[in-house]
This record gives sequence, C-alpha cells and structure tokens, in this order.
Amino acid sequence: MRMTRQILIQMAIFAVIATTALAIMVLGYMRLPDLLGIGQYRVTVELPETGGLYPRGNVTYRGVEVGEVKSVNLTDTGIAAVLSLNSDVEIPADLDAEVHSVSSVGEQFVQLLPRSGEGPVLKDGDVIPLDRTTVPTDINSVLDLTNRGLEAIPRENLNTVIDEAYIAVGGLGPELRRLVTGSTTLAIDARKDLDSLTTLIDQSKPVLDSQTDTAGSIQAWAANLASISGQLQSQDPALAGVLAKGPGAADEVGALFDRLRPTLPIVLANLVSVGEVAVTYQPSLEQLLVLLPQGTAVTQAVGVHKRNTKQDYEGDALVFNLNLAIPLVPAPIPLPPQQLPPPCTTGFLPAQQRRVPTFEDYPDRPPGDVYCRVPQDAPFNVRGARNLPCISVPGKRAPTWQQCESNEQYVPLNDGYNWKGDPNATLSGQPVPHVPPAVSPADAPPPPAPAQPPIAAAEYDPASGTYVGPDGQVYTQSNLARSAAEEQTWQTMLLPPRGN
Repeated sequence: MRMTRQILIQMAIFAVIATTALAIMVLGYMRLPDLLGIGQYRVTVELPETGGLYPRGNVTYRGVEVGEVKSVNLTDTGIAAVLSLNSDVEIPADLDAEVHSVSSVGEQFVQLLPRSGEGPVLKDGDVIPLDRTTVPTDINSVLDLTNRGLEAIPRENLNTVIDEAYIAVGGLGPELRRLVTGSTTLAIDARKDLDSLTTLIDQSKPVLDSQTDTAGSIQAWAANLASISGQLQSQDPALAGVLAKGPGAADEVGALFDRLRPTLPIVLANLVSVGEVAVTYQPSLEQLLVLLPQGTAVTQAVGVHKRNTKQDYEGDALVFNLNLAIPLVPAPIPLPPQQLPPPCTTGFLPAQQRRVPTFEDYPDRPPGDVYCRVPQDAPFNVRGARNLPCISVPGKRAPTWQQCESNEQYVPLNDGYNWKGDPNATLSGQPVPHVPPAVSPADAPPPPAPAQPPIAAAEYDPASGTYVGPDGQVYTQSNLARSAAEEQTWQTMLLPPRGN
C-alpha cells in the first residue's frame, strides 16, 4: 500500500486528536495526577468512628471542595481517615474537622472549619487530633430511638392525635404557608438585628431580677385578678345584661349627641373660656371652697338662738358696730346714727344726677365703671372694687381686669368722702363714670349735659322730721314731725330746710 501525502496528513490529524482526547481523559476524567499525588498533600484525621464516611468522599473548606478522602482505616483508638488536599489552597492548621451528611440519607463529606485565619497552614503529614473532630449521630440509633418512642405511645391515642391534627390543620395550607413565610421573614429580620437581640438578651437580667424581687406584688396582682374574675363569673347575668343593653344605650347616647350637636359645640367652646378663667382664678376658688363651709357654719350659728321663734324677722345675732363713744373733738365729717361709716359717693354719679331710692323704676346703667374711687388706703369701704387683687399679676390691686392686665395704675378722684369742686369735672381730670382704656373714644359716653337745678327728694322720719340729703348730710325740718305746731301744708314743705 502506497502512503500518499494526503494519507499521511490525515493520519497526523487523527493522532493529534487521539492524543488530545487521551490527555483529557487521563487528566480530567481519570484525574491521574491526583492518583499519583501530583499537586496534592495528605493529612490524617482521627475520628471516634466512621460516621458513614467512605473513601473518595469530598473534603470542603469554607464550602469549597479542596480534596477527597483517600482511605478510611481502623486504628487502636478509633478511625484514621487520610485526606488528599490540593496544594494550591492554603488551609490554617488551627481548625476543626467535622463529618457531615449532604442529607439525612445522603453521602458523607468532611468539612474543615478554621478557628482563626492566623498561624501556620496544613502541610503533608499533619494530623488533626481526635478532640478536634466530630461525627454525626448514627441515623440507625436515631431511627431506633424514634421507633421505641412511637411504640411507647398507645396506638389509640396516636390515632386520636393524628385525627385531631388533621382536623386542626386540614385545609389550612395557605394560612400555614403564610405562617411559615412570616416566620422565615421574622428570622431573616432577626438575623439582621442580631446584635440588638443579643444585647437585649444580655441586658435582660436586671429586668428578670426585678420580676423576681417583685414576686409578692405579682402574686397579689394575680390574686386580685382572680378575685375580679370570680366576681365577674358570679355576676355573669348582670354582665350579660350590660353587654346586651350596652349597644342600645350607646345608640341612645349617640342620638342624644346628634340632637345636641347644634348647641353642644357652642357650650363646650364657652366652657373652654370658663375653664381658662377658672384656671386663672384657681387660688381664689380654692380659698372660696375652704371658707364656704366655715362661713355656712357661722351663718347657721348666728341664727340658732331664734330658731322656731317669733324673732326670725329681727335678723341674725351678729353686729359689727364698734359702738365707740363719741369723741370730744368734733369729727370733720358728721357720722350717721349708730356710728356707721358714711356711704362712699366718690366715683358714682354726681348728686344732681342721683335718683331717689324710693323710685321703683330701673333706668339704664350709665356706661363705664362705677365704683368707689377713693384712695386704696382710705379708712372706709376697704373691700371696695378698688382693692380687688389681680390674680394674674400678684401684688397688684385694681378695680377692673383691664387695669390688671395693663400697666395702668389706679388713680383715685380725691382723698375725701364727697366731691371736690365741679362734680362733672373732677380735680384729677378723669371723667365720671370711669371709662376703661380698652373702650375707644367713639364708644365713650358723651360729656354730661349742664346740670339742671337740683330737685331734692328724700325720705324723712315722721316722728322727728329728720332726713338725709343728697349730699349725705342729715337735716331736720320740724314742721314735718308729727308733733310740729306749724301748719303742715304743701307750701311749708317748699321752705328751705334747717340743717343740724
């Protein structure tokens, strides 16, 4: 047979392909270098038992395959497994070797877990001692113990448990799936916050110790809760009635609020303002509540002596008159009978504009603040409006809240009992009555008209003919007395009176 050039070229190509395939088979599939120990080093692992490990099992380091089990041999102290590891992977010598199973019935492999990344690395001939190795629990022992445990349970009870479990979870596949999914999500989140959970567990000791220290209180609380539960149980009919009638009552209350809806918000808004005033005047309200019982008791006491008698019309048995002797030096101001302090007329309408008390009509109140406007330290009418304490401004006294809230100070009209000068234009220049500063000039009262000739009218004592004039003075007109010798006509009543 003649070898042509074409045949030679084809044979050369075939030889190259065959050589390449043989190399791939020897190096890749048959792993001949590993069989010959090329690029490998061997380490011996001491085990108490095989744990299902067999030759050609995988060896992993940090989850990556780095070699295989060459042999598993019996020794005097246990088992010696020889591992063939890749030389290109440096594995720390300070490590643990654990035999694991891929699944409950799967193949076993050796997992190398480093204790630290520092120190020397494994080299050919090293031995991993027995105290650093572990093997899985024998599945046969587990199954045997499980079988014994199941045999200890009565079959009838086990059937009941299985039936009840089916009734409990039958048809709850979606719910159980959501439960498992939620548990998985919870575990993942807990893993993210592992440091916080660890800190919580580490620092829970003081809380648990406090629970131990307050065990008596907790037991008392549990006992009281048990007592309440017993009372609720004994009053079950009443409680059932409340629960049965409660919705109807709630509907009635809702209907009531609906009917009150137009006015209730207004009332509540007004109560807010009242509440603000009550908060401001809290000290005064507290004092009132403290003194009211004692004042009521005193009021009752002064009338006990005449209770159920014919003296009820005479008044209470309590008089604040000092009944002092009349001084030898004439007083600058005449005192009325019984030495009562004279009425305060300063700050009110002038004498020409006052009305006789006997009139029974009620004209409109003049605009402005009408009160006794004598000095605050005057010896009479000390409890007048001028001395009212300002609750919101401690230490200040003023007749109105406007003066309390402003920088305005109280200014009296004069220091006497009566008017000085023109009653319609006082010495201080203040108008009469007093218009608060908050009132605009447009709202202020107009100036009083010129005074008309006074027309005096007053009640008199028919026995003596005395009466009090508009200026506060006591006068006597003898022809008004019952014992008067003069003729009592209407003309005599127009004669000028004779002062005391």
